[in-house]
Amino acid sequence: MGSLENMPAHSLDDIVTALVPSLAHSLAERFSVFRVMHHGTHEKQLSNVFAWLLRSEGTHELGDTFQRLLVGKVNRQLPPARNLPASGYRVAQEVETSSAEDVERDIADIVLTHERARIVVENFEWSDGHGHSYERYLAHGSRDGKQSVVVLLCVRHVSHLLRDGWENAVVLTYTDLLTALNEHVAGAAGWRRAHPRQHFFINELVQHYVEGPEVVSTEDQIRFLKAMCETGESARYGHRPQETAAQEFADLLALHAKRQFDEGRRTLAAVKRSLRHYAQSTLTDQLGATAAGRIEAVRTPFVGQWEWCVELRRADPQPDIFLEFGPTAVAENASVHRPLDAPDYGKVFVTRRRAGATDGIDRIVQTGVALDEVLNGLSTDDVRLRDAVVAVTLGEPD
Repeated sequence: MGSLENMPAHSLDDIVTALVPSLAHSLAERFSVFRVMHHGTHEKQLSNVFAWLLRSEGTHELGDTFQRLLVGKVNRQLPPARNLPASGYRVAQEVETSSAEDVERDIADIVLTHERARIVVENFEWSDGHGHSYERYLAHGSRDGKQSVVVLLCVRHVSHLLRDGWENAVVLTYTDLLTALNEHVAGAAGWRRAHPRQHFFINELVQHYVEGPEVVSTEDQIRFLKAMCETGESARYGHRPQETAAQEFADLLALHAKRQFDEGRRTLAAVKRSLRHYAQSTLTDQLGATAAGRIEAVRTPFVGQWEWCVELRRADPQPDIFLEFGPTAVAENASVHRPLDAPDYGKVFVTRRRAGATDGIDRIVQTGVALDEVLNGLSTDDVRLRDAVVAVTLGEPD
């Protein structure tokens, strides 16, 4: 079997698609403070947490422990003659690294400053400079004649992403730092007794970003193994060393899954544009002569989980009608009084606003119109959406 790196994109698509149900099932509904608060979905949020841990006067009451842990990890990747001071750093966030001559602004996530050294930290999910200038960061660190070190702090260290100077950065992963912090806390019984809330928070941090989900059930394990076998990837269980094989597989699969996720969002946006155009140019005219009546406006005002929706605004007090698909259809089907039993989320759905309410629906119907048909363009004599809208307009609440 060829390596995953050399596999064609469609094969990776097959693997990701096959494994998503297995992984999603094992990750579902696991309690975590970070999941509940939707924290950690943006690098700034995690930079706040790391900056808090790095400040020796922080309310974690660990003093300069985390500073020492980070600097120790950095020094292991430097020649002994260039080792940095172990602690005594001031911590700043969102630091401008651009000089007066620079046209573009460049901002580092965290900067640690000592009287003779400066550590400039870029925090990102992948080991990727993602547009920031390594040379600019390095030059900022060396201002005032200080020793300068640039650190790339990331969830995943993927070597081939390191370019444009970032291959010279010190790369630290969340696992590197948080595992060391967890080991320190495990040996500090007095601190744990005196600071139970901080201990709980650090436990949650480690659990969420290092240990991942709890051990999966036997059923989940078998589901995953079955998907690996069916996609031709079972030979990976014979690769050695196993830990390296597992990490390489996870990193490459994660990169491809991210690409699929990003492309999926672009597809959703394209469906929305096409559906809105069809509603404006064709569907409103079709509905004018039906019991649904005149459509006063076609709008797409929603964001978040409600974003994948085209609103058909009707004259008051008639409830508005919505053309919905993808994630919005999932959310609406979960909220309606009588949800559809086996919805096909490859289709467009029609819903009706609950009478007398500013939000919520009282009816949902799945149409026969597929998303790829919307992308390819519906014909002017296609009346499936018209008929579905009329049915929803006249139907009793679910």
